[in-house]
Amino acid sequence: MNIQQLKYFLTLAKELHFWNTSAKMNITQSALSRQIQSLESELGVQLFYRDKRNVKLTPAGKFLQEKWGEEINQMQSFHQLARQIHLGESGTIRIAHPDSISSSVLPDFVKKVSAAFPNLNLELVQLTNEAQEDYLKNFKIDLAFSRDINTSTAINEKKLGYENLSFVVQENHQFKTLSDISEETLKEQKFLLTIGDYSSSYNLLVQEVIDSYNIKLDSCIRCEFGSTIISLIRNEVGISILPHSYHLHQNAGIRFIPLPFVTDLYIQWRKDDPNPILKNILELV
Repeated sequence: MNIQQLKYFLTLAKELHFWNTSAKMNITQSALSRQIQSLESELGVQLFYRDKRNVKLTPAGKFLQEKWGEEINQMQSFHQLARQIHLGESGTIRIAHPDSISSSVLPDFVKKVSAAFPNLNLELVQLTNEAQEDYLKNFKIDLAFSRDINTSTAINEKKLGYENLSFVVQENHQFKTLSDISEETLKEQKFLLTIGDYSSSYNLLVQEVIDSYNIKLDSCIRCEFGSTIISLIRNEVGISILPHSYHLHQNAGIRFIPLPFVTDLYIQWRKDDPNPILKNILELV
């Protein structure tokens, strides 16, 4: 069994069509078939149900598709990291960031990095807070901006700053200032909140706000990203609690009412990561 055989298997598992797979992998159908048969014989496992018309994964095949897919992705990440180490100041750095800093911290950071390392490729992705730690540990990203305190011994972090949370409402909403907001006036409000691990430091902070106003969340709407929540607020679906930096986005028709609750912002990376590009970027922060 070799890596090329695994790639043949994974492509066929996705395409479920020998002709399409052979064309993509630049191999004849008969050679592809022999490779799959050889793999099945070596493993002693049937990977596909196949006849003249159909190709389907067996339960064992589905299991190996998931596991081998993860292994190949990690292996490719290791290869990419090795290339970055070899190249020094060129290559690709993948950075995850929360939606809220897209118009505040992030543009200045990207501008500074691009000016210092003009040959460096940056890939910016948005992930849930829960996914960021997994992506860091498995070399799927290299840096993460996060509002959650790191609890993993495999990850380093540096605090970059802080900002207030805000009640976010539609422009014509009855809430104009913080003095308009009380336990009584919040009773009839529909809340739009972010999805996440309720034990995370950010979500615990939001829960503090909810508890301080004795808000009863009998029903609410949850979304992964604040920009979606703001669009729903604009359409008078409800109100929310979000970092105040969202006010820098293009938010016509939206009012932000700052709260006396502060959310921190961190940058996080793998501990003892040998990538020299990462070290150079962290010196800019």
